[in-house]
Formats: sequence, structure tokens, C-alpha cells
Amino acid sequence: MAEDLTIVQGDKSIQYQSLLPQIRALMEGETDIVANLANVAAALKEQFGWLWIGFYLVKNDELVVGPFQGPVACTRIRKGRGVCGTSWAQAKTLIVPDVEAFPGHIACSSLSKSEIVVPIIRNGEVLGVLDVDSVNLNDFSETDQQWLEAIVETLPL
Repeated sequence: MAEDLTIVQGDKSIQYQSLLPQIRALMEGETDIVANLANVAAALKEQFGWLWIGFYLVKNDELVVGPFQGPVACTRIRKGRGVCGTSWAQAKTLIVPDVEAFPGHIACSSLSKSEIVVPIIRNGEVLGVLDVDSVNLNDFSETDQQWLEAIVETLPL
């Protein structure tokens, strides 16, 4: 596939329906995890324009920043800390409508107002998380959760 995306406007579900097969095509035949995570982050950034989209991977009992799009990020996050560390500890997706109201939120960027974190789970083990931050309050919904979880499931880990 050419490394160009077809950007679709409108309802989020329609945007995701268009984007998911394009993400699958970008990863088809590619075995390098860094390359795949980088392209997924870029595709999400290009489609939705969120503040920050990226991956943290579990390494030596910490989440370590991986490929991302957006401003500089926190490099390491301990299990149970902030939204990412809590998602990892609970092995579930977290939608945070207002990050200021989340106990122990780690402010990597003061511009971030809402966040969704999707754990990457294989064989019952969390290998990392997909983290998405928005400059808007309450920017994420169950629609985002459903589609971002589907995208995470497609990652060849």
C-alpha cells in the first residue's frame, strides 16, 4: 500500500471504519514493532488531530515511551501511576473526561484535557498501552474505546 491515508470526515465511527483497514494495510507484511507502532500513531494523528498519540511499552516493570506523535512525553511511568499506569495495573481501557479530576494524573503536557488509554494485552499479559490525549474536555467516548481496542488487537505483537 502507498503510505498515504484517505482521510474521511464526519461521524467518528465512519472515520474509524475508513481508517482501520488502512492501518491493517500499513502493517501488512511488516514485522518490526517500532515501524508498526510509529505508523499507527501517525495514522491516528493524521485522521483525528489529537494532541498526543503514542505507545508505552512494558520494560523492566515500567512503561517506557515508544513511538508517538505530538509534544515531548514522559519517558517512564510506574505501574499504577497516572492514567497509563492505572490502565496497565487494571488491564482495562480508561476514558478520562477531565484529566485534572483523575487522582494522580501525570501532567506530561499542560495542554492535555482528556485522555483514553487502551492496554495492549496478549495471552493475559499487558505488554504496553496506547495513550491518546486531547486538548478538549470529554473528547473520548465508548466509540473511541471500541475502535481503538480493535486497532490495538490488530497490532502484530
